[in-house]
Amino acid sequence: MSEKKLGFGLMRLPSLDPNDPGKIDIEQVKKMVDTFIERGFTYFDTAWMYCAFKSENAVKEALVSRHPRDSFTLTTKLHSSFVNSFEDRDRIFNEQMEKTGVTYFDYYLIHDINCHSIETYNKFDCFGWIRDKKEKGLVKHIGFSFHDGPELLDEVLTAHPEFEFVQLQLNYLDWESAGVQSRKCYEVAEKHGVPVFVMEPVKGGTLANVPEEVTKLFKDYNPEASVPSWAIRFAASLPNVKIVLSGMSDMDQLLDNTSYMQDFKPLNDEEKALIKKATDIINASIDIPCTGCSYCTDGCPMQIAIPKYFSLYNADMQELRGRGISPDEGWTPQSEYYENVAKHFGKASACIQCGQCEGVCPQHLPIIEYLQTVAKHFERE
Repeated sequence: MSEKKLGFGLMRLPSLDPNDPGKIDIEQVKKMVDTFIERGFTYFDTAWMYCAFKSENAVKEALVSRHPRDSFTLTTKLHSSFVNSFEDRDRIFNEQMEKTGVTYFDYYLIHDINCHSIETYNKFDCFGWIRDKKEKGLVKHIGFSFHDGPELLDEVLTAHPEFEFVQLQLNYLDWESAGVQSRKCYEVAEKHGVPVFVMEPVKGGTLANVPEEVTKLFKDYNPEASVPSWAIRFAASLPNVKIVLSGMSDMDQLLDNTSYMQDFKPLNDEEKALIKKATDIINASIDIPCTGCSYCTDGCPMQIAIPKYFSLYNADMQELRGRGISPDEGWTPQSEYYENVAKHFGKASACIQCGQCEGVCPQHLPIIEYLQTVAKHFERE
């Protein structure tokens, strides 16, 4: 395992064309990679489909062909969307080795296990397949990334004790989120004795673009610390977290992240209290002021997971605003969580407007109207 807790996520690389992530600014990436390694960091994370399927090629050009193999660790992943046969597993893996130019991967992940994708992974025995890659020395450490609830995570880790780590979406805004449930998932991993690698610590940029009140809160305490540093340090301060990935898309972000993570100091009690305060301020500006009490769900004839959907909608709107993009642009994790929850519960659009939920809501929210908003947002297709 890497000594330093910061990992370089190669999903949002600098691009020569803002409308085409595949047109990577490779010269800029080379400088960033060199600086990252010079500052003592070693962990690089890519995947088959990142940067319009060009991220792994960039790894070869900027990292593998220019630095000794023992000076870095490299991670990539197998995603269920591209596995439609037993043959696809090796075809993708072999192409990943060719694209990156390595003879082994330090870490390899089954990508994005959730209640949908696990059917594909079981159907094509991807769990046995990845164990075989490790036995042959083609992969040093095996793990999986996860976008679902703590119950499924517990099932997967119980059924597959061979996994050496799990990658979770974890940040201070999702820590107590009813939709993402970062804390509960973290605690499941901890229970199984499995280290956590963190993705989305800044929540796609949401926690870099916080309300002015939060910025002032952080700057009054430490004028030198950047706003995103609070989010990354929150994740890195958790004792069972081994790596915090940051998708760095320019040199300024890399210089900032490496500056405070070179000699990492966990949050003190005062800083933890400030983050709790910041979370409350951010949540106070949310679109649907649901407290997650779940009174509404007990008598719902359509079994709609109302508080979970509201939580995911709020999180999605915060992320979209934080990233400055419209709902029609790009993928967000919340849309996937929505589909995962909807597999077990009624979708927001299933509401028959019986009013049972509104009759018991302590906040007196217009739940029927909010469900229509959520359905329109997450069920666009």
